[in-house]
Amino acid sequence: MRTDLKQEFIKRYGKEATETYFSPGRVNLIGEHIDYNGGLVMPCAITFGSYLLVSPNNDNVFRFKSLNFPEQAEVPMHTEHKKTGEVWYNYPVGVIAHFLNDGKELQGLDMLFYGDIPIGSGLSSSASIEVVTAFALNDLFTADYSRLDLVKLSQSVENKFIGVNCGIMDQFAVAFGEKNKALMLNCDTLDYQAVDSNLGDYLLAIINTNKPRKLAESKYNERVEECQTALAALKQELDINHLCDIDAETFKQYKYLITDSVVQGRAKHVVEENDRVKLAAKALSNNNLAEFGRLMYASHQSLRDLYEVSGVELDTVVDYCKTNPDVAGARMTGAGFGGCAIALVKRDAFDKFSKEVTGYYNDKIGYAPSVYASLIGDGVGILKETVKS
Repeated sequence: MRTDLKQEFIKRYGKEATETYFSPGRVNLIGEHIDYNGGLVMPCAITFGSYLLVSPNNDNVFRFKSLNFPEQAEVPMHTEHKKTGEVWYNYPVGVIAHFLNDGKELQGLDMLFYGDIPIGSGLSSSASIEVVTAFALNDLFTADYSRLDLVKLSQSVENKFIGVNCGIMDQFAVAFGEKNKALMLNCDTLDYQAVDSNLGDYLLAIINTNKPRKLAESKYNERVEECQTALAALKQELDINHLCDIDAETFKQYKYLITDSVVQGRAKHVVEENDRVKLAAKALSNNNLAEFGRLMYASHQSLRDLYEVSGVELDTVVDYCKTNPDVAGARMTGAGFGGCAIALVKRDAFDKFSKEVTGYYNDKIGYAPSVYASLIGDGVGILKETVKS
């Protein structure tokens, strides 16, 4: 039974919420493992995310409750705010601590969170919670942060308070997302372009492999080091700061400087993937979904063979997609080693696709994936309509 979130707030706090905010999750459409190489990524906001209902209190405390997690907390405003274990409310506490450290005037709040992003799927549930909290505080207490300030603040919370060394793409996408637009973001300069992305008869299928992503962090750090090694080799003859400062043609000329074949492969992926993002922007803005789909498949192949961050689970999803005429393209998205794949699927064939990919995956892997349908949605904002959970 679908329950009105406003009624849930009344049930837990005995009063009505004064405001409701929403921040989406995100997927990266193309441009993987580029953010730490100074290149272009192309994320978009999706149509599910994190809801936050609030009501001020006069008790100088922040109360945190969630419909997704059993843990709740009551944190005095005037206390040293520290991370507590691995509980979900570390994210909003970190944001509040940042506001207070910046000297912003806050008041106690009763807060109820609800998210429909699958946890641990790599769709940025943490960035979504951080940004919705920061946006709400900024709105309620007229803190005068710009949207970009909120992005940087949320990334800082993730890096320093939570202790996860992420780039800025996730927070940026959920803050700046626009309906039917992908964001072509330069991770070095933070310049971005909103690219028209009308999916027409297609939607975005998100296929969660449901594989625990145990390898992701250690392998991620390994790839960062390999890219630094490649960059150092190229800098012997090229005046560059990032691998993405060159295109595929230039890389071909100078790749001999990278003597380790594995490291050369890593660099080749990065440089070519950066070029693919530019081609993808052109394809989307020209409404050429067939070409965009081809680039998705090429991206996955490169991530599988050159960058080696895929895995049998993600490959199984993409292999199935290649056999289905209702799919324009598919690829892994995120850090890899589990997490999600995405596919462009005809809307009227989604139910059939979902059933078939689940069966195919179950036969090969031994358990089922989770399959979701999404469109490209708006970034963080205030909601006026009644929200259902």
